[in-house]
Amino acid sequence: MSDCLAPMALSTLPDLVALPAPVAVVCHDAGATNLILGWLRATDTILPPLSVVAEGPARTLWQSQSPSTPLTTIDAALEGAGCLLSGTGWASELEHRARCHARTLGLPVLAVVDHWVNYRQRFVRDGVECLPDMIWVGDGYALDIARADFPGLPVEAHRNVYLAEQVDAVRWSARPHGQPDGHRVLYALEPIRQPWSGSDARPGEFQALDYFLSQLPALGLGRDAEIRLRPHPSDPPGKYDAWMATQRGYNLRLAPNEPIADAVAWSDWVVGCESFVLIIGVAAGRRVLSTLPPWGHMCRLPQTEILHIRSLEGRHR
Repeated sequence: MSDCLAPMALSTLPDLVALPAPVAVVCHDAGATNLILGWLRATDTILPPLSVVAEGPARTLWQSQSPSTPLTTIDAALEGAGCLLSGTGWASELEHRARCHARTLGLPVLAVVDHWVNYRQRFVRDGVECLPDMIWVGDGYALDIARADFPGLPVEAHRNVYLAEQVDAVRWSARPHGQPDGHRVLYALEPIRQPWSGSDARPGEFQALDYFLSQLPALGLGRDAEIRLRPHPSDPPGKYDAWMATQRGYNLRLAPNEPIADAVAWSDWVVGCESFVLIIGVAAGRRVLSTLPPWGHMCRLPQTEILHIRSLEGRHR
């Protein structure tokens, strides 16, 4: 396994028991939800009462991992709550609305920031910024970014239980594991939601896919490389069907349903734009590549183990 876990291998867990009860938990995206559920699993004591609001990918996670927890609405969760613990999805309104409402009620607000990008934008909707009282993150990289983006706001970094569990699951997966010189590629898809090239109006995720296929020789890979595309939890069904139908001569298939750990265990390469799956690949010792093309923005993931396809252009082996 990669030593990239060193800056992430924090020993502390957030003190969930000390939070003013009952705790209203509001989540939309998978990233913060996985952090919160991991912390709940790892807390070896009686937890305070929780009132959970979950929509989008978070709803699926809560229903599968904590099926006995009833889900409710923002108004019901905050009525009589002692504090709010929210995710920070930057493309949804749910958590922002909950934070703003909690502010009007005078409740303490804690926000969990996953990943390493768009920190400030997560707290602004329609020009209205609503900051929490404290931010929790999952590693030292994120701690530095959050402190720089929110000077004066308390920020705590806690052990990323979810990442550690995924790395262990990769290690113990029954799937045949990747080989040092193998040609099995896991492509972690994610919505970019904007075009980069003036001549190409498609969202950036499709431009990155095309560019990645054009650069396979620079990675020592041929058209026979087995490439599995893993859709993002927020991708609608069928999003990539038309694109795949135009890719003749490549060994491509969608692999949306298998556990992430099994997909990473199978792979030799883990690639994508800025997906968290790349971080699992780094921690699991896979070769990891950002597919952001030269005309897109620079990859903002801070892990130095990640290769960048724009630096390999023209390097055919």
